[in-house]
Amino acid sequence: MMISKNELPVAVIGAGPVGLAAAAHLVARNLHPIVFEKGESVGSALLSWGHVRVFSPWKYNIDDAACALLERGGWKAPAPDYLPNGREIVEDYLLPLASVAEIASGLKLGATVLAVARDGLDKVSSDKRDNTPFVVRYADAEGEHDVVVQAVIDASGTWSQPNPIGLNGLAVPGEVTSSDLVSYGIPDVIGSRRADYLGKRTLVVGSGHSAINVALALMELQASDPKTEVLWALRHHGVERLLGGGLNDQLPERGALGLAAKKAMDDGRLQMLTSFSARTIVRDGDRLVVSSIVNGTPRDVEVNRVVVTTGFRADFSFLRELRVDIDPTVEAPPALAPLIDPNFHSCGTVPPHGVEELKHPEKDFFIVGSKSYGRAPTFLMKTGYEQVRSVVAEIAGDHVAARQVQLVLPETGVCSADPGGKPSSACCGGPAPATVDACCVADAVAKVGGQAGCGCGPEIDRSIRVTEGA
Repeated sequence: MMISKNELPVAVIGAGPVGLAAAAHLVARNLHPIVFEKGESVGSALLSWGHVRVFSPWKYNIDDAACALLERGGWKAPAPDYLPNGREIVEDYLLPLASVAEIASGLKLGATVLAVARDGLDKVSSDKRDNTPFVVRYADAEGEHDVVVQAVIDASGTWSQPNPIGLNGLAVPGEVTSSDLVSYGIPDVIGSRRADYLGKRTLVVGSGHSAINVALALMELQASDPKTEVLWALRHHGVERLLGGGLNDQLPERGALGLAAKKAMDDGRLQMLTSFSARTIVRDGDRLVVSSIVNGTPRDVEVNRVVVTTGFRADFSFLRELRVDIDPTVEAPPALAPLIDPNFHSCGTVPPHGVEELKHPEKDFFIVGSKSYGRAPTFLMKTGYEQVRSVVAEIAGDHVAARQVQLVLPETGVCSADPGGKPSSACCGGPAPATVDACCVADAVAKVGGQAGCGCGPEIDRSIRVTEGA
């Protein structure tokens, strides 16, 4: 008996927060998800930064459909105002969600997707293409397998594809061959990687909050061993952009990071290198010599370790046989790219979007989550939840609901919990540090950045539905 295309399952690539939210929405629409996760656990990318606390509380980190599915089985949501770290998100949310019968039955761990194509059609074949199912080829411990599905949602993320140190987007000579002394993202320098960094000289490259996290963690080691040195390299001129943009943030956890980083700069515990451009890395025993240009002057920076926090990029290699349309600059779907271009937008200024902005020439194929943003670093987890709600509605044939975008993203952040993960007793992240003339953390961060303040007050509701990962 032939099975119609609409009776086939839907493939979800990636079992992170957005991928499992897609699975929950599919279950809510009476569609069967097959979820492919190359890691040995759901949320494997989050576990790699499991020691890092996110910037917004639980109440903004849980998808509505996922919550309904979990509560049906008696699950109790974590304290809404607590700020979880990556491991807590996996253990307290993603693992229970993955255990729901309708999701667990189609979950494949340790399954790396090798390719996606139309069943029996290559990329150039057009006849009956839109009505032909997809085939997903994946590899696991038992070998390679093909699964036929009606639609594909790629939520594989970008975490496994970090940008290299080179200012031109390329690895500099010596970077790859020195890989055992070069780390990417947010290594656990206080915990599992402590021995690698304690008493060592480390160069941190990057200007975002990942870089701030790493630099501040290294300074905690410095308190234990004064021989621990921290050099922080920014690829642009001066720290004004960092203080006025990345650190001037209404999310209280990010605000606290900003204040701590500013104080460390003022105290001289952070050696700042601005207008930094690495040229080569040469290994000398257990040391690395990073030949660079710093403020227009050649300089050899000698360190024991390098941590590169310069963002991530998407992997499109397994989509070669699909008709995927990607903006050449941002590497996002063309309709979405101008809305998220980091040259013009922060995470709060990205307008609401759904299936119309995520469509590709390949019908019933969608890229969602951080991968849909390509090289833009402004992705919010809550945005991903709205993406999959819209996409799943489209796959289910509810085209009206798919186009009723339900998410509003104001430019301010979530001011509802303090950096310690406890409910705030004051506005915008709790009371300001005593050294700053301000009414709260967010107000202090704004003033440190040279602004008049955050403008908070009892008449302003600053609690909004946004969140992000690391």
